[in-house]
Amino acid sequence: VQLVESGGGLVQPGGSLRLSCAASGFTFSSSAMSWARQAPGKGLEWVSGIYSDGSTYYADSMKGRFTISRDNAKNTVYLQMNSLKPEDTAVYYCAMRQSDTITTNLGEYDYWGQGTQVTVSS
Repeated sequence: VQLVESGGGLVQPGGSLRLSCAASGFTFSSSAMSWARQAPGKGLEWVSGIYSDGSTYYADSMKGRFTISRDNAKNTVYLQMNSLKPEDTAVYYCAMRQSDTITTNLGEYDYWGQGTQVTVSS
């Protein structure tokens, strides 16, 4: 299993970024995928998840600003982030559980990407 994130960078408050996670080594189309993040000096935080049927879930603080989606033909999951705030600054990770379910308990995820840095600053 390999998960490779990309798309991070420096953006001004109020701006947008789209993160990508390219997956390989498993049947992506039937797998649930999640995004998590770790802000400087803080613990990991679950952000969003998407099931194989396209149903989506979000942490309360991200609802209305972040959108998770997937392209099964490209084995890729995306995180569109709008109206970014300085407190969104973090390393963002893609994660997957072998049970193909989504949980906010990040200790239950089996596979992680290397992360991509998002910095929101003027």
